[in-house]
Amino acid sequence: MKKIFIPYFFFLILIIAACSPKTTQKAAAETLSLVPTEKSLLWKIDGKDLTQPSYLYGTIHMIDKKDFFLTDSTVAVFDRMDQVVFEINMEDMSDMSAMMGMIGKIMMDDGTTLRDLLSKEDYKMVSDHFSGLGLPMMMLERIKPMFLSAMAGGDFDFTSPSPGGGMGEDIKSYEMEFMEMATADEKKMGGLETIEYQMSVFDSIPYTDQAAMLVTSIRGGESGDEDELSKMTEVYKQQDIAGMQQMFKSDVNGIGKYEDIFLKNRNQNWIPIMAEMAKEQPTFFAVGAGHLGGEFGVIALLRQAGYEVTPVMSTPLKELPKKKRKATRM
Repeated sequence: MKKIFIPYFFFLILIIAACSPKTTQKAAAETLSLVPTEKSLLWKIDGKDLTQPSYLYGTIHMIDKKDFFLTDSTVAVFDRMDQVVFEINMEDMSDMSAMMGMIGKIMMDDGTTLRDLLSKEDYKMVSDHFSGLGLPMMMLERIKPMFLSAMAGGDFDFTSPSPGGGMGEDIKSYEMEFMEMATADEKKMGGLETIEYQMSVFDSIPYTDQAAMLVTSIRGGESGDEDELSKMTEVYKQQDIAGMQQMFKSDVNGIGKYEDIFLKNRNQNWIPIMAEMAKEQPTFFAVGAGHLGGEFGVIALLRQAGYEVTPVMSTPLKELPKKKRKATRM
């Protein structure tokens, strides 16, 4: 039976492909037309079943303080939204009891250690690097390498217990800035996915690949090679979301190798959640800028779902009355 079925199946696929090139080309052209080409970090979501627009903003999770900026449009729009939604609810990051419950999830399974995954030379380099940050390897040996990569830059204050205080004084986070603004305005906050889910994303990547990324990250930092970081910052300042997405995709030996896991799958999961939240009340969505552009970016997927998604340039929005802040930001 298999000998008959398998050739027939592939023959059928070939017939379909040969008989419908116009349909395939048309579908490809329609998909391409949904991909944003404008340079903007702020996008208006309107149409379909929305009685009021919501907005989408592309963040960069950490940026040098001197490069941090917000446009007048962004501040004006943010002020008028009823809720702020991040990739994960930032308020959960302030719940220390919940965070303590996550500690076990950052550890590798089956007793695997970093020493098992690295050569002697690479292990020594990694050990020396973290010792220089005041973190002995005996504390880090079983932590998943992806988490160590996030710590490897040395831009964190490991003595600070607060979620925002874990960054150096020269580093800013858009998420933390928006969280402070939302708190000051007593806005409701939410997340598109849970901390547990984000952690499970790491589990989709083999420990060996995670370890290789860690080594690459540390080698790049110790050699003083900051070209990629500087380039990414510049592309972000230009509000070039297509450029941000392309930089992620081009990292074929690192995170880009797992584009489906980090971007495509998550973006597709977010669309129905965003649709429901925006329908309920005007919402300011703040997610990594790398998620916005491309064929499977959030903008293209929202358009595919029937929404009008348009760029908002840097001029202040004046069509709606500005709300009075309920608290003064420090």
